[in-house]
Amino acid sequence: MNLQKKTLSELGLTIQSGENLSITGITQDSRTVQAGFLFAALPGVNSHGISFATSAIHAGAIAILTDKMGYSKYLTNSKSKDVAFVVVEKPRETLARCAALWFNQQPAKIVAVTGTNGKTSVASFCQQIWSNLEIEAVSIGTTGVHGSWTQPLKHTTPDALEMHELLSTLKANGIDHVALEASSHGLHQSRLDGVQFSGAGFTNFSQDHLDYHKSLEQYFDAKALLFRQLLPIDKTAVINVDDDRIKLLAEEIKALGHSVITLGASKQSNIELKKQSFDSSGQEVLFEYDGKIYQKRLNLIGGFQAQNVLMAAALVISLGSEPQDVFSILHNLITVRGRMELAASRANGANVFVDYAHTPDAIETAIKSLRPHVFGRIIAVIGAGGDRDQSKRPLMGLAASQNADVVIVTDDNPRSEDPSKIRQMVLQGIDRGAVHEFGDRAEAILRAVDMLDPGDALLICGKGHETGQVIGDDILPFDDVEQASISIEALDGVL
Repeated sequence: MNLQKKTLSELGLTIQSGENLSITGITQDSRTVQAGFLFAALPGVNSHGISFATSAIHAGAIAILTDKMGYSKYLTNSKSKDVAFVVVEKPRETLARCAALWFNQQPAKIVAVTGTNGKTSVASFCQQIWSNLEIEAVSIGTTGVHGSWTQPLKHTTPDALEMHELLSTLKANGIDHVALEASSHGLHQSRLDGVQFSGAGFTNFSQDHLDYHKSLEQYFDAKALLFRQLLPIDKTAVINVDDDRIKLLAEEIKALGHSVITLGASKQSNIELKKQSFDSSGQEVLFEYDGKIYQKRLNLIGGFQAQNVLMAAALVISLGSEPQDVFSILHNLITVRGRMELAASRANGANVFVDYAHTPDAIETAIKSLRPHVFGRIIAVIGAGGDRDQSKRPLMGLAASQNADVVIVTDDNPRSEDPSKIRQMVLQGIDRGAVHEFGDRAEAILRAVDMLDPGDALLICGKGHETGQVIGDDILPFDDVEQASISIEALDGVL
């Protein structure tokens, strides 16, 4: 990892047994252990990392970080005492803070964005605003690292070691402004502990990830960790207070001493979105900030994008940029790949959009936001992922049928589940309008494109930027944008 050595105590670690050794690297994957490494044996959903401690030691690990359960299991099953043990109550949190000390540098200005929807767009808009202001910057999240540095990522919020290594690399390459997505999983698993945040935003909140968090309360509390534990008191939170639950959080953290910028349609908001008007290529927005009225052009489809843009603008302003400078370049912002992205257009003028919407609220918001830009019908293609929250599936069907003119239900990453059963659960929620079912996603898109009359629009929901369809253990190449273009070429003979 790094050509360096640090003692366990230099990393803020207290030794349970063994000596204060100098380590040469840190990993939580026993397969990547090298001589002199600290191995983090973390508790998992199905197994405990301590099960791999012996193989890690054989590979050269000289220290083990784990919890009391892991330590007890090791003592029961192993006689080797030739390693140092660090035993803590919260090993994931400890690992993250240890990683921060190991890599020992990060960009000066880091903002995090959480919420059910909009995280990717807000982070990207922050990066785009900074770049337009000639500031070296990146966004980190679902679509990878973008901006002055590019890099693919496995998760929306990388694990703690990957995150701190990345931040250190960015700093070493002269990048001091970062906007990152803070997923509920990442927050709950302490992947962002040790990151020195300069600001944070909360976009919105609705049902998602209940397969992991088990309840809406647990899901919300995971997101709230960003403000309750990770954001320093002297830094600014930007909160969309159109949601009552988030509004209560704003009041809570204000009482703790945080500076809070509120955003929403309410006149009590610090940034009030007053009016929007729409056309085929974007929107005009009227908003008030600090007692001044601004009218700006956004070349973005979807009314929800206005709030995403204003949250990004507020975060950038909170870090020291002048409001006039920030607002003057909003017309330059472009959509993130797979976020209400114009994928292709038919010869008759009908447009095809691709969006990552994969929750009931996101589907409803996406269709409603597209409506003012469309003269004719909206056809929506939807599907639900396998091995994920099943309770949201009929709600997704309901949201689509209540807001679109035609709904087509298809497969979307069925994973290990029977795709036909997933589709039936989605179909159970559809209560009105024209509905069709095509399991094959390529066929579903082709048939949807074929239905488009002049003035209509097709919204393909669910996959967004993704370039694969997960079936069983296989990831088959599939890109909604590409498939829309292929379908139009087949039907019209042109792209």
